[in-house]
Amino acid sequence: MLAQLQPILSTLKLPLRLRLWDGKELDLGPEPKVTLVLRDPGMLELLRQPTLDALGSAYVEGRLDLEGPIDEVIRIGDALSEALLGEEQGPPPPRREHDKSTDAAAISYHYDLSNDFYKLWLDRDMVYSCAYFETGEEDLDTAQQAKLRHLCRKLRLQRGDYLLDVGCGWGGLARFAAREFGARVYGITLSREQLALARQRVAEEGLQEQVQLELLDYRDLPADGRFDKVVSVGMFEHVGHVNLPLYCRRLFEAVRPGGLVMNHGITARHVDGRPVGRGAGDFIDRYVFPHGELPHLARIVGDLSEAGLEVVDVESLRPHYARTLAFWSQNLEARLDEAARLVPAQTLRIWRVYLAGCSYGFAKGWINLHQVLAVKPLADGSHQLPWSRADLYR
Repeated sequence: MLAQLQPILSTLKLPLRLRLWDGKELDLGPEPKVTLVLRDPGMLELLRQPTLDALGSAYVEGRLDLEGPIDEVIRIGDALSEALLGEEQGPPPPRREHDKSTDAAAISYHYDLSNDFYKLWLDRDMVYSCAYFETGEEDLDTAQQAKLRHLCRKLRLQRGDYLLDVGCGWGGLARFAAREFGARVYGITLSREQLALARQRVAEEGLQEQVQLELLDYRDLPADGRFDKVVSVGMFEHVGHVNLPLYCRRLFEAVRPGGLVMNHGITARHVDGRPVGRGAGDFIDRYVFPHGELPHLARIVGDLSEAGLEVVDVESLRPHYARTLAFWSQNLEARLDEAARLVPAQTLRIWRVYLAGCSYGFAKGWINLHQVLAVKPLADGSHQLPWSRADLYR
């Protein structure tokens, strides 16, 4: 099979070296930057159909090894896949039912991995979502604080406001809103590990009177309009297409008339939600975010509108997430020895590919990130938002 593949591979002129199970090496171009180590002859079949899912899975399962900088590994792997497969795209994803037990298990799989592992590569507040780079020159800590401020300003958060934080993570936004804006915050999560550390940090900052965090499913939120503002960051990707209308109704029911709702989340490139990237989405679904589904911007805007919320502002932060993920990937790569003591070897392989691969995917435009601000109109259809965005940037 190698004799059949070699003429094809040699025409690609990629800075890639293949090292075979018997030690032989084949350079596919001058000055290789990455070496693909094939552990057995069966790996040659993989090179006939090198989807990103197949390549990533083989690495996670130990059937091949990778040598070289992880960002170069991703870039060259994509070039290899594209050269042999073209711009192949998958069909629309299945619309799967999401019940409480399935969602809780999926959240636990991803977020209950290890708080100490996440500490290795996140910012000091452990904000596990897209940062906001006001100039593009900020470090990760600065950009994450800017993101939290940007969200609070968009929500026109005022002292004494009651804020609902749906999917509060390790509590970085909840504590920021309480500390910097004087808000009262009720945050919910399905991750027990996140909740324990988030509550610990609330106590350490003496914010127990302002911040209450609970283990709660969004479907069980109170529907009495008790909250002045609602924020949901990195949450609706877990909801599923089937449940998006219900999710949006819960946000509508939770906020008072005249109140604001901010949804910050990853969105699909295509309106029908089909993935791009020659199997990259399949890899993430299998190993990283089981049961995750990315809706298009049009879908979330439509469902928010049908629920009774008026969308008043939309902002794409796609380049910001590419840079955020690059920071996370670089931080993890710099501390691989520590990470290897905290998580299994296979898990560490998953996360190396995931962080670098997602940074690449956002940079390429395979996926996007949108902040969607909506208002629950008053009884006469009006609202009290400013006439311009000027107040956001003062």
